[in-house]
Amino acid sequence: MRLLSVRLIVSLILGITLVSLLFSYYQVIGERRGLRGEVQRRAEVLAESLANNVERTWNVSSNRELQRLVQRFGNREHLIGVAVYDRRGNLVAMTPELEKMLTASPDVVTQAIAENQGQSAFLRLNRVPVYILALPLQQQDEVVGGLAVVHDVSYIHEQTLRVWRDTFQRVLAQVFLIVLITLLIVRWSIAGPIARAAHWMRALRMGKVSSRQEMPDLDLFRPLAREVATLAESLNQARNAAENEARLREAAESLWTADRLAVQVQTRLDGSRLFAVSNREPYLHQRNGKALEVVVPASGLVTALEPVLNACDGTWIAHGSGDADLEVVDAQDRLRVPPEDPRYTLRRVWLTKEQEEGYYYGFANEGLWPLCHIAHTRPIFRADDWQHYQDVNRKFTQALLEEIEDIPNPVVLAQDYHFALLPRLVKERRPDARVAIFWHIPWPNPEAFGICPWQRQLVDGLLGADLIGFHIQSHCNNFLQTVDRVVESRVDWEHFSVLRQDHRTAVRPFPISVDLVDDESAESKDHELGYIERSALLRNLGVEATFLGVGVDRVDYTKGILERFLAIERFLEKHPNYQGKFAFVQIGAPSRTHIKRYHDLLAEVEAEAERINWRFQTSKWRPIVFLKRQHSHSEIAAYYRAADLCLVTSLHDGMNLVAKEFLAARPDERGVLVLSQFTGAARELRDALLVNPYDIEQMAEAIRVALEMEPEDKQVRMHRMRRVVREHNIYRWAGSLITELCEVRLNAAEDGQETLRKSASMA
Repeated sequence: MRLLSVRLIVSLILGITLVSLLFSYYQVIGERRGLRGEVQRRAEVLAESLANNVERTWNVSSNRELQRLVQRFGNREHLIGVAVYDRRGNLVAMTPELEKMLTASPDVVTQAIAENQGQSAFLRLNRVPVYILALPLQQQDEVVGGLAVVHDVSYIHEQTLRVWRDTFQRVLAQVFLIVLITLLIVRWSIAGPIARAAHWMRALRMGKVSSRQEMPDLDLFRPLAREVATLAESLNQARNAAENEARLREAAESLWTADRLAVQVQTRLDGSRLFAVSNREPYLHQRNGKALEVVVPASGLVTALEPVLNACDGTWIAHGSGDADLEVVDAQDRLRVPPEDPRYTLRRVWLTKEQEEGYYYGFANEGLWPLCHIAHTRPIFRADDWQHYQDVNRKFTQALLEEIEDIPNPVVLAQDYHFALLPRLVKERRPDARVAIFWHIPWPNPEAFGICPWQRQLVDGLLGADLIGFHIQSHCNNFLQTVDRVVESRVDWEHFSVLRQDHRTAVRPFPISVDLVDDESAESKDHELGYIERSALLRNLGVEATFLGVGVDRVDYTKGILERFLAIERFLEKHPNYQGKFAFVQIGAPSRTHIKRYHDLLAEVEAEAERINWRFQTSKWRPIVFLKRQHSHSEIAAYYRAADLCLVTSLHDGMNLVAKEFLAARPDERGVLVLSQFTGAARELRDALLVNPYDIEQMAEAIRVALEMEPEDKQVRMHRMRRVVREHNIYRWAGSLITELCEVRLNAAEDGQETLRKSASMA
C-alpha cells in the first residue's frame, strides 16, 4: 500500500505539473497575442491621426513646426517616440526620446514609402523590444515622406513572465492540496476497505466466518466486490462439500450433492454435452424503470439441472418470456448464464402471442393439465390449440437441432407435458441423440386419457424418446397401459419398456425432490426462534394467535384449497377452544388468471376465506389469512419455520414439492405435515398425517391431531421424513435420470445383438 501511495503521488505530481504547464503555455500564447494586438491598435490610431496632421502642414510648415507637432503627440502610454522622414528617407522631425535609439531610417519606413503602404514590425532597438508602425505621407496622391511610430513592448515580456510565475505558484499549491486529499482518500476509502476485505477473506479461509456473513464495504470496487463474493461463496461451498463428503464417508453414507452430480454427469456423458428443453427459462430479464433486472423463477428444476449444465458446458433451450429478454441475447438468441459466473448457454425461443395462447394456455393448460389431473375439471380441446401446440414443438425442435448440429452423440432432456411431440421430431433428424423426457404431472388411466382427440399423436411423440420419466410407478403403469391400447407396439412389462418401429423406450419412475441442506448450528435447532419468528409474522399480518398453520400453492383447482378451508371451518366448529388461537396462512400465487376456470377459482377462494372469517373472526384474530401474491423463497421459508403444521391437500398431484420444502425448512425437527394421499409425495413420506382431501371430517381431525401431537412424536416423524428427503434429494433425481439415459441402447438392433452375445457366451 505504501508503494501504491508513492506511485500515486508521483503520478499525480507529474500529471498535474504537465497539465498545468500545457494550459499555462496556451495561456501565455493567448496573453502575448492579446497584448500585441492591443499595442498594434493603439499604434494604428495614433499613426493615422498624426499622419493626417503632418500631411496638412507638410508644404506650409517648417521643420521646426513639424518637430513641435510630433512632440505634442509623443506623450502616450508605452510610446517611445515618433519620427517623420522625407521621400528619400532623410529625417525631418523626431521626438527626443527616440533620437537615442534610432540613428537611421528603419527598413519598415523605407518599405512603406517605396510601396505606398503601411508597414509594421516587432524588433529590438539597443536591446529594447519595440513595435514600429510606418505609414506613407502623401500630397496630391504622391508620396512625399514617411511617418514612424515606435512603441516600447518590453512590458509584454514582463507580463508573460508574471503568468509563468503565477502558474508555478498555483501548481505548487494544487499539488500539495491534491496530494494531501489523495492520501486521505486512499487511507479512508481504499486502504481501509481493502484491509477489512483482506481480514474478512482471511477469516473466511480459516473458517471463522460464513460466506453468508455480510462482506466489508467495497463500493469503489463493485466489480471486484462481486468477484470476491463469488470467490468466497465458491470457497465456502467447496469447504462444505469437503466436510460433507468426509462426514458421509465416516457414516458410510452415499448422499447426492451438486458436486457429486457434476462428477457423475461428466463421467456418464464422456465428453458429450447435455441439452435441456423446457417451457420455463432459468433466468429471465425484466425492465424495472430504466434498470435491467435478472429474475430467477422459483423452480426446483433450476436447482437440479444447473449443476449438470455447469459440469458439461451444456445448453438450456427455453421460451424467452421476460420483457427485456431480447435485449441481452446475441444474434443467435443465446447468452451465457448464470450472470455472475457464466458456465452454460441459454438459448431463447420466441413465441407469438397467438402461439403462447394456443400452445401453453390452450392445449397444455386447458387440455392436458385437467386431463392428467383427475380433479373434476373438464378438459377443453380445440383444433387451433392443437395446431399451435404442434407448431411450437416444431419450433423448439428446430432450435434444438441448430444447437446440436455439430455435437456428436448429444444428450437431450426435455421437460414436461409442453413437449410431448419433441422426442419423435428430434429422433427422426438425429437418431444418434439420446433423448429423455420427464413428465412432471400425473399420467391418467387409459380411459381418461382417451378423451384427448390426439392421444395417438401424443403417445407416438413421447415414444420417440429413449427414456420417459414419471414421478411414481403407478404413472408409469398408466402410461404403458395407454400405449398398449393406443398404438401398435410391444410392451415389455418385465423391463418396463416399449418397442415400437424398431425403437425401444424405457419407462421409469424418478421421484423429484428438493435440496435439503443440513444446518448444524445451534441457532437452527433452537425452537424458541420459531416462536419469535411466528410472533413477528403474525404481528405483520395484524393477527394474534397461539398456533399457526401454513399452506403454499399456486391458486389451482388441483390443489384442494377450497377443501382445505372447509376443513379448517369444520375443525373450529368441532373444537371451539381453538377459536382465537389457531390461524392459518394461505400463500396463494395467482396463476393463469386469464383462463376463465382459474379466474373464477381465485374469486371462489377469496370469497370462501371471507365467509369463514366473517363467521369466526374477532377484532384481533381471524382464522384464515389469504396472501394473494407471489412470494420469494426466503419469505415462504419464514412461514415454514414458524408453522405448527403444513397442509398439503392436493386433489391430484404428480409429486408436490411443497411437502418436501416444508420438511427441508425444519432443521428443528418440529411441526407436522398433513399430506393428501393423492400426491406422489405420499408414497415416500409415510410419517406424514395422510388424509383424503375429499373427506372434510378426516382433515379436520388431522388438524387437531397435528396441534395436539406430543413433541417427541413430532420429532421422530420429522426426523424420518427429513432423512428420506435428504437421501432422495433433487441431485439424486437428476443423477439417476441422466445415468439411466446414458445407459440405454439407441436401437432395438443393439439389444438383439447383445442378447445373441450373451447366449453365445453362456453356451
